Amino acid sequence: MSEKCKKVYITTPIYYVNDVPHIGHAYTTIIADTLARYSRMIGMDVFFLTGTDEHGQKIELAAKARGKSPQEYADEISNRFKQLWGDFEISYDKFIRTTDPEHMKGVQKAFEVMVERGDIYKDVYRGHYCVSCETFFTDTQLVDEEFCPECGRSTTMVEEESYFFRLSKYQDKLLEWYENKPDCILPKAKRNEVINFVKSGLNDLSITRTSFDWGVKLPESMHDPKHVMYVWLDALMNYITALGYGTDEKLMDYWPAKIHLIGKDILRFHAIYWPAFLMSLGLELPHHVAAHGWWTRNGEKMSKSKGNVVDPREIADAYGLENFRYFMLREVPFGQDGDFSQRALIDRINSDLSNDLGNLLNRIIGMSGKYFDFNVQSENVGHYHKEELAEVEAILANVEPFLYEVQTNRYLEELWKTLRIANKAIDTAMPWVKMKENKEDEAMATIALVANILAKVSVLLHPVMPKTTQTIAHALGFEVNNESYIRLIKEKALLERFTIEKVPPLFPRIEAPLVETPGQKAVEEAKKEAETKADKKSEAKAKPTSDEKEPEEENLITIDQFFKVKLKVGSVVEAEEVPKSKKLLKLQVDLGEEKPRQIVAGIKEWYSPEELVGTQVCVVANLKPAKLMGMVSEGMLLAAKDDEGLCLIRPEKPRKPGSAIG
Repeated sequence: MSEKCKKVYITTPIYYVNDVPHIGHAYTTIIADTLARYSRMIGMDVFFLTGTDEHGQKIELAAKARGKSPQEYADEISNRFKQLWGDFEISYDKFIRTTDPEHMKGVQKAFEVMVERGDIYKDVYRGHYCVSCETFFTDTQLVDEEFCPECGRSTTMVEEESYFFRLSKYQDKLLEWYENKPDCILPKAKRNEVINFVKSGLNDLSITRTSFDWGVKLPESMHDPKHVMYVWLDALMNYITALGYGTDEKLMDYWPAKIHLIGKDILRFHAIYWPAFLMSLGLELPHHVAAHGWWTRNGEKMSKSKGNVVDPREIADAYGLENFRYFMLREVPFGQDGDFSQRALIDRINSDLSNDLGNLLNRIIGMSGKYFDFNVQSENVGHYHKEELAEVEAILANVEPFLYEVQTNRYLEELWKTLRIANKAIDTAMPWVKMKENKEDEAMATIALVANILAKVSVLLHPVMPKTTQTIAHALGFEVNNESYIRLIKEKALLERFTIEKVPPLFPRIEAPLVETPGQKAVEEAKKEAETKADKKSEAKAKPTSDEKEPEEENLITIDQFFKVKLKVGSVVEAEEVPKSKKLLKLQVDLGEEKPRQIVAGIKEWYSPEELVGTQVCVVANLKPAKLMGMVSEGMLLAAKDDEGLCLIRPEKPRKPGSAIG
């Protein structure tokens, strides 16, 4: 994005109040919030809009079914959205409701302008109407001559007087827009779908109804009070009425929108109807309409009947809001459908956040404290780590376009490349060895390199995880803001002399799902019952008859018993002799967790501490902690022993600490 573009307008769709917020709503809103936070951080003047869409026949029917007025029902559901976005700390500048008086006045003004332009006329409409989708379909679009091609529900044949918008008039102009602005629809693959639809021919659009009352009335100048506006004409106008169109237009200088974020199911309305309306009003078109895919649950489409709808509040409360934000933005390429599972979320937290980010910070805190009393300076980083620094700066200089093209997964992938560079730098340089070799400058340079990579990443990760990154920044002695963005990212500067502060582990590992999913308890009980029956059957089969001699015990175990043992690759970061012991060494072993584990091993007869540091070992990682000579041991090393002595079992080639064995 150009530094000269001072104003940035970012919108979510306004969410229809026919149901409570779900994970799809959260996904769109978190993306928009991330873009808004990033834009503010780099110095842009941002206006971020969200809200609720509250008119239409579907709302009128839903309210009636619940014994409420449409306004009461809309108030209730709209408030749920507003409360959730407040709890999720969504940084919107305005929450618009289509029942706001200012919005309705703006829509009426737009209607009058379209009439003046000759783009609205009255006629009789006869067509197939889907109440659920609030959309008309032609005979050729229906499934089996009856069902809605979008939702599959039955349509109703409607014939009524209606005002029409001359959509056909703008067919060529729309195609010209798609041609001249190839990135106006994101992801770009969606653009072809829209172009093909428009090329097939556009019919004029019915934009009023007389069969129900819950909507925006026509302006008084039309002298036709029995009509209310089509819900999509009403809803789409929110993007300009929120800026004061038709009332107080002092915010209209934020227009056109930088990005309209939407779900793929409403792409046609935003990429065809909306730009045509804007052309009629004489307003500029948005820069990008970005359509994301749907979220499924364990491979199945979410639905109330299946009981598999994901409650975003429940997941965020259980796993942490910022962990949830990271997962949503990282897990799925924008535009594709994504599958939500707690196991995938847990894997992201343990692997990306705990191992790669949290453990890296803990390593720096530990080494800086042990070797330099937490005081770090960066003057030798360029001398000892010129290549790593150049590689990191090259990556970070090119990440911004991924964000504004809404490729949030690619943006985060690039940031994580730099964290891997940092972790590799520690494993390669081994500061603990440099300290024993009296090469303090080299050890300091490595620690400072990694601290600076963490600082730069925390700045660019801030829009995704604002609280977490401020904690990291506090540990490294600075604040994330526009000033640090300019200094560390744009100017590629380093933190100079700084004192590292201890902070608690950021991402405790999670071993099992924290939210009980629908049917989970019943499945687990059935599984347990089946295992019990299988065990009893096995015991009965194995029991010898009175004529048989019971065989000698072979200590056989099942495959399930074997898999209960967790074996992992560990890197020995520190080792020392245990005083007054002839056999024991005390090791600090990195297993890719928040901090190294202490393991006390009886291998002193065969290994010295010096030859172990920097090497890798195989560890039984889920062994119950034990005390040896008053010291806690949190695992056991794998070794082979025969007449010639003992040797440790090691990976044939170096592997990432924490890699599973099996």
